[in-house]
Amino acid sequence: MKLIKLLQSLKLIIAIVFSILHPSDGRNENLNCTDLPENIKTEIAGYQPIFESICNLVLTGSLKQEVYNWLSDLTDTFGPRFIGTENLEKAIDSVKQKLEQNGLENIHTENVTIPIWKRGNESLYMIQPRLQKLAILGLGGSVGTTTEGITANVIAVKSFDELKQRSSEVAGKIVVYNQDYIDYGTSVVYRGRGASMAAKYGAVAALVRSITPKSIYSPHTGWQSYDSGVTPIPVACITVEDAEMFHRITTKGKTVTVALKMEAQTFPNSVSRNLVAELTGSSKPEEVVIVSGHMDSWDVGQGAIDDGGGMYISAVAPLIPILLGKRPKRTLRAVLWTGEEAGLLGASSYRQTHQSELDKINIVLESDEGTYDPTGLSFSGTNEAACILKEILKITDPILNATDISMPDHGSDTSVFSSVGIPSASLTNKNSEYFYYHHSNGDTMTEENPDSLDRCLVLWSFVGYVLADLSVSLPRNSTINNNIDTNSVK
Repeated sequence: MKLIKLLQSLKLIIAIVFSILHPSDGRNENLNCTDLPENIKTEIAGYQPIFESICNLVLTGSLKQEVYNWLSDLTDTFGPRFIGTENLEKAIDSVKQKLEQNGLENIHTENVTIPIWKRGNESLYMIQPRLQKLAILGLGGSVGTTTEGITANVIAVKSFDELKQRSSEVAGKIVVYNQDYIDYGTSVVYRGRGASMAAKYGAVAALVRSITPKSIYSPHTGWQSYDSGVTPIPVACITVEDAEMFHRITTKGKTVTVALKMEAQTFPNSVSRNLVAELTGSSKPEEVVIVSGHMDSWDVGQGAIDDGGGMYISAVAPLIPILLGKRPKRTLRAVLWTGEEAGLLGASSYRQTHQSELDKINIVLESDEGTYDPTGLSFSGTNEAACILKEILKITDPILNATDISMPDHGSDTSVFSSVGIPSASLTNKNSEYFYYHHSNGDTMTEENPDSLDRCLVLWSFVGYVLADLSVSLPRNSTINNNIDTNSVK
């Protein structure tokens, strides 16, 4: 349980660090590739026919909108795929069967220990200055209220600094965080640590403004964890509209009273599974390129954009060479993580289980921020390796024009591997609306565009194939220089 809580905290830290390190426009104009050997450039240019074949297959051929159809079948049949639920485990079995039917190799699952948290029924009413039922989503890992619930006055603050300045007013009240949305990585700290910070000053519960730049009265959930030494208090996300309303009313010196009920409970740990499928390499099968996304989702919506689309383009990427009659030199392995939402649990378990094989992993790729029109990759590794990726991406112009390369990689599961020196990369795409729907009831197939999903599949399968087939492995540092030091960040 302590390890799981540490991993949950690490996921929050990664989001914060990325907001500091990663340029907002997703580009890196300062990458100097003049030293990249000409023979490597020539070899990469030779993959142009492969790219065109993939485009023909996916954009106009037999695979056109096929991944969209597979994804819609999954989401419409099983709905949200929360850890510890039958929905998730049945979805894993369904995807496993689909991959077995389509010729992938060494298909199997690997057990992962997961926490079991259930939200149960929950409600929030404003009872002063008027009676109104309010939208709410409890945060993962939260404790519940008593059966009678909590009725208390609200104190609304804009920041942790304001909370500290007004700490003498907090005891016995419910803290409402009405923090501004700066970007996800900056603002998510209020979701992750809001309850603990409020509890230190005697709050009886915390309500956090949803981490989204736009709202149509929809709360957004997410995982949170309690600091050691504080008494856990119930915590939930509320809508942007209600957080702003609470702040307006209390700023005018008026009283807001709310009644909160949450049945949230944590149960003993259980087991879920990573799903693994691959195309074995022809001449260097022991060397591996991993393409990945996560199978689990939150318990609301359908988990289509987070991360059904990314999961399925990763599952299908090793299938593309089979359909083209190709087999790369290295093994191209799809790993569909479980437990990402609860703290990168599947990726961390995989790294631990495959410790003896880590030096054979050429790169870990992940798609986990939507599958809108692709723009390129974010990458953690050496400059030389980044230049190889940049050269590969050049081939996508003008059909995809997905030529951007930025550093460092902003992926979540991939950070588990880049932190020990393994190159990693994440799909970047035109996802400006991603956080409108992220972790909410709005994460449905309605937000998936079949043509955009196909373009992401083209990029993903092409990059994966070339990296698995190149004559050279990606150069790596012994330790990636943007390794996250969790102690210094805290």
